[in-house]
Amino acid sequence: MWVAELRCAQGHGFEGWFASREAFEDQSERGLVSCPRCGSQQLERRLSAPRLNLGAAAPKQPPKQPPTQPQRQLHHQEPAGSAAPLRELLAHLKARSEDLGERFADEARRIHRGQAPERAIRGKASGAQFEALLDEGIEVLALPDPDLLSPTH
Repeated sequence: MWVAELRCAQGHGFEGWFASREAFEDQSERGLVSCPRCGSQQLERRLSAPRLNLGAAAPKQPPKQPPTQPQRQLHHQEPAGSAAPLRELLAHLKARSEDLGERFADEARRIHRGQAPERAIRGKASGAQFEALLDEGIEVLALPDPDLLSPTH
């Protein structure tokens, strides 16, 4: 996973998570990367600190013994730079949230005000609606359309 610090022409800073730097560049060239607050596609990459794993070292494992029977691995490996990790995350979120479509912003406000039961929701909001929700103190997150991450796009 490659994480980029981005800033739009309006000065909004945000993180973008991509399968690789090449995936970021490809998506940017195709107009698929935009500011989650205002929708601007005029973005610049900013310097970011490297991510270091400074946790305790993993305990040493004894060497593995070779299997007595040959084993076949039956998994499919995605090519480097694929969007598979992001597709998996989006599928996970989609399965655990309610799709409200165009009613998303209104229901997010109702939940925030205690007028509707708290739950995970998703839907569509314009850049202006997204900005207004943030201004009202409502935590929202812009996610890409999973269909745009399919291998055929």
